[in-house]
Amino acid sequence: MPRPPRRPAELAGKIFLARTALRGKLLTPAELRSAAWRPLFRGVYADASLTIDHRHRCLAVCWYLLPATGAVAGRSAAAIYGASTATTDEPVQVVVPRGVRFGPFGGLDVHAADLLDGDVRDLAGVRATTPARTCWDLAQWLDLVEAVVIVDLLIRRGLVTVTDLEAYARHRRGHRGWRRLLRAATLADPGAESPQESRLRVRLVLAGVPAPVTQYVIERDGRFLARVDLAWPEQKVAVEYDGLWHAAEDQIHRDRQRLNRLLGADWLVLHVTAKRLRDDFDGVVAELRAALRRRARS
Repeated sequence: MPRPPRRPAELAGKIFLARTALRGKLLTPAELRSAAWRPLFRGVYADASLTIDHRHRCLAVCWYLLPATGAVAGRSAAAIYGASTATTDEPVQVVVPRGVRFGPFGGLDVHAADLLDGDVRDLAGVRATTPARTCWDLAQWLDLVEAVVIVDLLIRRGLVTVTDLEAYARHRRGHRGWRRLLRAATLADPGAESPQESRLRVRLVLAGVPAPVTQYVIERDGRFLARVDLAWPEQKVAVEYDGLWHAAEDQIHRDRQRLNRLLGADWLVLHVTAKRLRDDFDGVVAELRAALRRRARS
């Protein structure tokens, strides 16, 4: 029976530099290549027993790779703030001041840009762009829909407001990209309860559909009936993003009961699944426009 790989107590459960472990004779080169350790970046390893997510990778970059003038930014800064859609192995986004030579590194997405005073904050030893600057970078580096998805999350967590973003954009008026941040701020809405709801809402608005009310509460005779994802109250039309494929059976039952009550209150409820959002968005838009026109006439 093979012997389990050696795991020194000094490294157990930690992220570390390979050269530090080797110079300190905590590990031999052969032991470093064992199944006990997982490489995160060139020269940076983690205990393989750790469950590594994108935030862990951001921490490793800050601790061991990033120059003192750089910062975690974009989607990765949002991950530090707990408001990210980044996957575990997605490249860590960082920003360094123009003129600073850094990289390239495998697993890093390095951007050179001007950093204003106050654009970076220290979070318990981790340098990350502020929420407002993070939204600025998101608006520059991502397509508009995906940028707004994360801006929604940051606003919902109370880390930044639309007013903050508008003020930041005005402060940078004339700099390339300031209008992109204003556009993202205009489309942002903290009411979205999932990234897919944000994607659906923003794509509908960009397609020319009037902006909906998010998480709209419907009542009848002062009594609560339901809350819907997106609503056009004057026309009594609602859109629900249907993520029920992952829900428990009793949740499906409760949601169907809720939507049946809306039918009794003369609301028209359209369902959008992940498949339709991906493969038949034009059809979704056509159905919604037809419903809004029909209700407006009636």
